[in-house]
Amino acid sequence: MRPATCAMHPAPCDLGIVIVNYNTRDLLRACLRTVYASRGDFTFEVCVVDNGSTDGSGEMVAAEFPQARRVLNPDNRGYPAANNQGLRLLGFPDGTDAPRFALLLNPDTELPPDGLAKMLAFMDAHPEAGVVGPKLVRQDGSLDLACRRSFPSPEVSFYRFSGLARLFPRSRRFGRYNLTYLDPDEMAEVDAVVGAFMMVRREAIAQVGLLDEEFFMYGEDLDWCYRIKGAGWKVYYNPEVTVLHIKRAASRRNPRAQVEFWRAMDRFYRKHYAAHTPWPVHVLILAAIWTRTHLEQLRWRLAGVDI
Repeated sequence: MRPATCAMHPAPCDLGIVIVNYNTRDLLRACLRTVYASRGDFTFEVCVVDNGSTDGSGEMVAAEFPQARRVLNPDNRGYPAANNQGLRLLGFPDGTDAPRFALLLNPDTELPPDGLAKMLAFMDAHPEAGVVGPKLVRQDGSLDLACRRSFPSPEVSFYRFSGLARLFPRSRRFGRYNLTYLDPDEMAEVDAVVGAFMMVRREAIAQVGLLDEEFFMYGEDLDWCYRIKGAGWKVYYNPEVTVLHIKRAASRRNPRAQVEFWRAMDRFYRKHYAAHTPWPVHVLILAAIWTRTHLEQLRWRLAGVDI
């Protein structure tokens, strides 16, 4: 059974899907084809938010997927701001006509035909779940480690960036950043899943609000999970569904990507951990983030790119 689009149903949708695109036209086409080839007894609506692409992405969506809503930004407003545009258009955070669930979906993903139906069934079976993400795999079949994570506390981040996590991936202490000690084929409650495929319950969004637009292209998914967990909801990794993720398809074209990664780390740390960190450690963390951010900026400037 093919799911129905929301326009065919007077009641609120089961699922509102927001896809933020930046110059990934061909990947976006493949993604949308798998979305509209989904099977199951549910209703859904798609909103594509284009962040100033110059590759004809917007025209492609209009011509090939006229059933999708479109938002065409004149420039790149960043991932959380663009997602919020789509979420608001669908009725979030507190509209009575908003879909039961929102799905943040990257254009460099491809879904199995029963993927959406299975994830919706999981959420219905787990009313305590505010967020769920699937098993994401790369093109070579390897696990995308970002699909299940711990929050990057100072301790967890130290294990990651010192190399201890890489040396001892099976350690429950050192492997917490990407939870590498867990079986990738077992469902688990986790701190966070990645925004490449992130299904969120309407009531959780109404409770905590939309994405933090102070982030640009990293960290906003971690922050959303942090706030949702803080409101009493659970976050789950559900490997019953496997989704292909052609990772960094847009960010590899963007020289700001690594700079924004470190800016996101700074924003997340200041927002959630700085107030509770002893000042000597606080100074060291800020110095490390500042150094990495400015080294990335210098690298690009030496390459002749002004960011």
